[in-house]
Amino acid sequence: MTTPSRPPRPLRVLVAEDHASVRAGLVLILRGAPGIEVAGEAADGEEALARARALRPDVVLMDVRMPRLDGVAATRAIVAEGLADVLVLTTFDLDAYVFGALRAGAAGFLLKTAEAGELVAAVRTVAAGDGVVDTAVTRRLLAEFARGGTGRERPAPEGLARLTPREREVLSCLGEGLGNAEIAERIDVAEGTVKSHVSRLLAKLELRNRLQASLLARDLGL
Repeated sequence: MTTPSRPPRPLRVLVAEDHASVRAGLVLILRGAPGIEVAGEAADGEEALARARALRPDVVLMDVRMPRLDGVAATRAIVAEGLADVLVLTTFDLDAYVFGALRAGAAGFLLKTAEAGELVAAVRTVAAGDGVVDTAVTRRLLAEFARGGTGRERPAPEGLARLTPREREVLSCLGEGLGNAEIAERIDVAEGTVKSHVSRLLAKLELRNRLQASLLARDLGL
């Protein structure tokens, strides 16, 4: 007699948003998505940090402009403590909050104008360990980097010298905003090989996700 397999554990999401009506809408969308569970809610950054410590969700859906502790500071603390991956959600497509959130370790950035399906897909992507940035934000980010407006004075991390030539090539591709499939085609290897290179270079550079690697590559002009 075979033992029936257990269904996969749902993705647990903490929703941090100070406007109650917006928060309720986000919760409604997530609860309607199969395989996703709303682990809890928070109305400000301090509460988000406290609830992340208590609940240990897979993903925190984080607004950036909140009272007591803003979303950037809350993101920085949550990522530093390894409590969860953070998907930043805001109405602002490009300002200091974008760069602050990404540098704080956010795994994704999505506008509040995103469709419900885009929100759910972004949560799944972040939970799977990949980064996601709204396409409108990506275009603005690239334009801002081209103008040098993000402040590139960043020392090269010690791990940079330990990268293999292929890992440096992959890091450069990440700096261009390429996905795994595009990188695989560019350097003529299997997509699975690209994923392995990304994992190794993140470990060597002590970075949490590919978005941080992309920012580093651009900061260093790779």
